[in-house]
Amino acid sequence: MPRLKDIYINDVVPAMMKKFGYKNIMQVPKLEKIVINMGLGDTKDNPKSLDAAVADLAVISGQKPVVTKAKKSVANFKVREGMKIGAKVTLRGNRMYEFADRLMSIVLPRVRDFRGVSPTSFDGRGNFALGLKEQLVFPEIVYDNVDKVRGMDIVFVTTAKTDEEARELLALLGMPFRR
Repeated sequence: MPRLKDIYINDVVPAMMKKFGYKNIMQVPKLEKIVINMGLGDTKDNPKSLDAAVADLAVISGQKPVVTKAKKSVANFKVREGMKIGAKVTLRGNRMYEFADRLMSIVLPRVRDFRGVSPTSFDGRGNFALGLKEQLVFPEIVYDNVDKVRGMDIVFVTTAKTDEEARELLALLGMPFRR
């Protein structure tokens, strides 16, 4: 069992039940999935960069990414419908807990000038979004093999009904929120 899942079952569930007064264990919010998204605007000029980005995302997540395509044509961005413009990975179950544990305990402290993640990055429905400027903060990425520094968005989807419940859930799991 992943370390973070064990922490959730033994520490987070009782603390959340006490704080929010849940009557049943099933009412306690939990992590549903983590979506890692990498937008690749430069692929229209250099199609080879898509392969490198997909490889990086596969190494980071431990799962093969899905290449996303443009839904509409946008003339200002020189994008046509159906062009490959990104890659994403949806993590669930044990892989999700392993990735979240690595992100909170290893990756985020490696970010330059890190003072904590913003506690206001919730969407109103209990989901938390986090952006990273470079993939180099992940220890799995070999610096010499990187052709271009790319950022990514990481979204934590929870079953929480409110932002307050989701913030408490993530804080108890170890997310380093800014004070």
